Amino acid sequence: MEAVLQTRGLLSLPPNLTRARSLLNPSQGLKQRLFASKPLGLNGLSLSYKRVPSVVAKPNGLPPKEKNFICKAEAAAAADGQPLFRETEKPKFFGIELETLKKIIPLGLMFFCILFNYTILRDTKDVLVVTAKGSSAEIIPFLKTWVNLPMAIGFMLLYTKLANVLSKKALFYTIIVPFIAFFGAFGFLLYPLSNYIHPEALADKLLAVLGPRFLGPLAIMRIWSFCLFYVMAELWGSVVISVLFWGFANQITTVEEAKRFYPLFGLGANIALIFSGRTVKYFSNLRKNLGPGVDGWAISLKGMMSIVVLMGLAICFIYWWVNKFVPLPTRSKKKKEKPKMGTMESLKFLVSSRYIRDLATLVVAYGISINLVEVTWKSKLKAQFPSPNEYSSFMGDFSTATGIATFIMMLLSQFIFDKYGWGVAARITPTVLLLTGVGFFSLILFGNPLGPTLAQFGMTPLLAAVYVGAMQNIFSKSAKYSLFDPCKEMAYIPLDEDTKVKGKAAIDVVCNPLGKSGGALIQQFMILTFGSLANSTPYLGGILLVIVLTWLSAAKSLDTQFTALRREEELEKEMERAAVKIPVVSESGNGSLASGSSLNPAAGDSTGSSSETSTPSNI
Repeated sequence: MEAVLQTRGLLSLPPNLTRARSLLNPSQGLKQRLFASKPLGLNGLSLSYKRVPSVVAKPNGLPPKEKNFICKAEAAAAADGQPLFRETEKPKFFGIELETLKKIIPLGLMFFCILFNYTILRDTKDVLVVTAKGSSAEIIPFLKTWVNLPMAIGFMLLYTKLANVLSKKALFYTIIVPFIAFFGAFGFLLYPLSNYIHPEALADKLLAVLGPRFLGPLAIMRIWSFCLFYVMAELWGSVVISVLFWGFANQITTVEEAKRFYPLFGLGANIALIFSGRTVKYFSNLRKNLGPGVDGWAISLKGMMSIVVLMGLAICFIYWWVNKFVPLPTRSKKKKEKPKMGTMESLKFLVSSRYIRDLATLVVAYGISINLVEVTWKSKLKAQFPSPNEYSSFMGDFSTATGIATFIMMLLSQFIFDKYGWGVAARITPTVLLLTGVGFFSLILFGNPLGPTLAQFGMTPLLAAVYVGAMQNIFSKSAKYSLFDPCKEMAYIPLDEDTKVKGKAAIDVVCNPLGKSGGALIQQFMILTFGSLANSTPYLGGILLVIVLTWLSAAKSLDTQFTALRREEELEKEMERAAVKIPVVSESGNGSLASGSSLNPAAGDSTGSSSETSTPSNI
């Protein structure tokens, strides 16, 4: 019999069910196979049926029946990109799919190498600019405001242009290779030639004319190559970690994988803090074994920059391997791809997005808050450890302690995400930073009265301030690495690709130094108004409170929007998985469509031979 089903959104079956029998199971009846509770022919499909009207044109002139039964097959796969038909269970290792491990392990190794480099660069940049002749910790606010921020904005504009014309792979290599080349050149060329390329005589003349108030700005000119290293090290944290790595991680992982593994593979990265801290301390102590007249810091710098170059090449190799051998997850097909936009259009679009503005508020607030405490602490640190090697050795111990604390926080972070969710995890970092910052500023204010008590423990108020400031930085950074960074990166995943790429460039490259520069501007204003950072400490504490409250408010707003986006994305995926429907037409023995009685799963093949001569045309 020939029939045409007038149905919308359903697949039709031609009038030959013989092949359907062989397709599903040649030893069972059609209805029994389709309506069995555990069908064997279509793994991963749940079957249900319902009565719907249909209009059938019959060539023998018999009147069409008013109702017919259709069987609908709905996809039941829960994970992204899983095949709907003939799906077999994927191999697992310790309960984790091997396909997932192929993504997570390389990402963990890549993050290890990037953070290993960043720790060395972060400790080295402070030693260079703070302990250099004619410089001090006062140079840092000027560097962050007048050098680092303009270069970050320039890089963001360049990155936006390159993102429109280069592929993602080419963009990655175009950005990271100049960093690797610069750090290698600095250790073996720029630093050994620093005595010849730094205009120290001109800086001394200008300082004598302008006075000590211009020590910071003039120090930038005096040690310009060190300042360039400082900016490149800062950009490594903003660009390579935030934009390149996290952008790549968001590209190849799903939200479910991110919630489970972003905190965990950070554990391996923070082991890098421990090892890199030991590395810095080892090279800083080389001077003890060198003869007189040998520049021990130059030897240490060459060794550390060599390691940075090797780690950079390892990062490039891992990126190449993942792109070649790891499949990308499928995203929702209904997610809109925004057209390519120019630089100004991108900026306008990002500013108009409440979601992006809240993300930017989080990043700027962190930068301002940590900078309000960090610069004051580093000024105390230089007073306690004036030698470059001593300063660098202490920073090595500091990095090791930060790695240990972050490792512990990473172990707790997965429990926090699972138990309390994204919103609570995003609020922990500002709370920790506020509490520890208040403790540090309180010691600065009331350190002298505590002098006799501290002397009983063998410490001076200065040394106590150094240790308490170090503890503040350790707790704040461990909370940032284990909770703040994963929360921030998870928030990018539900966004479309264009917003994700350009939003990360704007937020991580510009807003990160903007926050630090904002803190530096506040400190500069306080110094000019009250004469010193010590006199302005109570006001800095009040500003810190306002910034953290704003931070918490933005985190709450972003939590609401992130949850809504996740629900929308899950709904779209469920709709896509339910889009495959297979109709089955039951025909009575006299050639007419059967109606009036339900198809009974236990009834076997009761419709006669003609009901078994139809083949599904499209599955």
